[in-house]
Amino acid sequence: MKEEFAPISPPHVLFYNCGPTVYDYFHLGNARNFVVADIIRRHLEYRGYKVRFVQNITDIDDKIIKRANEEGIPASEVAEKYTKVFFEQCRALGIRRADLHPKATENIPQMHDLIKKLIDKGHAYVLDGDVYFSVRSFPTYGQLSGRNIDELLEGARVEVDERKRDPLDFALWKAAKPGEPAWDSPWGQGRPGWHIECSAMSLAHLGESIDIHSGGTDLIFPHHENERAQSEAATGKTFVKYWVHNGFLNINTQKMSKSLGNFFTIDQVLAHYDPLTVKFFLLSAHYRHPLDYNEENMENARNSSRRILDALDTVDKLLALESVEFTSAFAKASANLRETEAQEDIKEKWVQFRRLYEDAMDDDFNTARALSTLHDIVTEIHEVRKSVGNSSEDDEQKRPLFAGLKLYRNILLEFLHLLGLAPALAERGAGTEGEVVERLMQILIDVRQMARENKEFKMADEIRDRLSTMGISLEDHPQGTIWKRK
Repeated sequence: MKEEFAPISPPHVLFYNCGPTVYDYFHLGNARNFVVADIIRRHLEYRGYKVRFVQNITDIDDKIIKRANEEGIPASEVAEKYTKVFFEQCRALGIRRADLHPKATENIPQMHDLIKKLIDKGHAYVLDGDVYFSVRSFPTYGQLSGRNIDELLEGARVEVDERKRDPLDFALWKAAKPGEPAWDSPWGQGRPGWHIECSAMSLAHLGESIDIHSGGTDLIFPHHENERAQSEAATGKTFVKYWVHNGFLNINTQKMSKSLGNFFTIDQVLAHYDPLTVKFFLLSAHYRHPLDYNEENMENARNSSRRILDALDTVDKLLALESVEFTSAFAKASANLRETEAQEDIKEKWVQFRRLYEDAMDDDFNTARALSTLHDIVTEIHEVRKSVGNSSEDDEQKRPLFAGLKLYRNILLEFLHLLGLAPALAERGAGTEGEVVERLMQILIDVRQMARENKEFKMADEIRDRLSTMGISLEDHPQGTIWKRK
């Protein structure tokens, strides 16, 4: 059920996101979590909230230790390697860094303090160097995940340890095992349990009560259920006001999971698809809904992103022609007046686009609807572009059309930025390959123009037709010729 967003201390918003466990490249399902958190943060900031965003790094964990043993290197080296990879891949996807990325290993004292409080309040107990949380000491356990505590034992994943008072009790601190990383503690050498890490880091860096805690649906139980229990048991306060969980990413309708072996790491995906396509795919469905990774959906995302790229490229080329079009002082002065008129003419549509975008994102961050607004803007751009190409008016009278293109271009770029698409967008045409293509196309345009001037129309048409078979169209304007992908 939806409810109006009302932060604890407006305009401030305290926001915690469960970050990566750094033992491998994160997979595309993990990427959806990071993208969703980034989008929520961006929109809240757009709406005027002052967001304090914390995303943890789990740099000590059973999986990290297992990878270290397989590679014969220290666990810290594995964590350092994949922490660097995480930031690199997030940058490629246009995901901003958090205000703070606390590491579990840098917050061990905070975990000790939290565990002590739980022991003192009767919510935890010590067994031979291990410390466990007593689930039945917290009356509302199961409330977040909607599970009945008496039914949880059936099919639940619980640690097998006959010493525990209850099979559902979970580890807060694990006694050291031979060859594993360990830290001193009041209960002997050991390392923290996974759930206590996030609680301790959230409490330490955001406070006892926060506005938003996000993560994948798979974290609701047991991770977030356990976080809520231990945090509220220690403080006596509501831990999180709004829990936000993104839906599963599926592979041909089956959940993507490393345990199922049907996952794609982000580096594997980026080897086949550019970052903009991947980002469009991840935003193509409401974040709470499942999203299916398959060739058809990825091609749809690629086509959607290319449509926007092509529109921007076309506008940029037309505006480059426009910049050398007006030479006389009289023409410039008259055009400035008409440009103002053009801005007034499209103001109503500009307001409509902004309202559509805001309504979509205000409605529980509906990125699928927001993307449709982008395509509506592209449609308007193409309508104006056609008018520029088909208009029989003189150069001065075309100036308002160029002004309209500028405004729509700026609106489109603004929304792309708000959706975190601008960094990936900036890569379009960048680098040697993009420059070579642009120069080769300009050579062909120049050769075709020379052929037309020499009345060699057959050659000019041949160039145009061959480019057309390659999916490239040429548009002739009084100011020059531009090319675009169909």
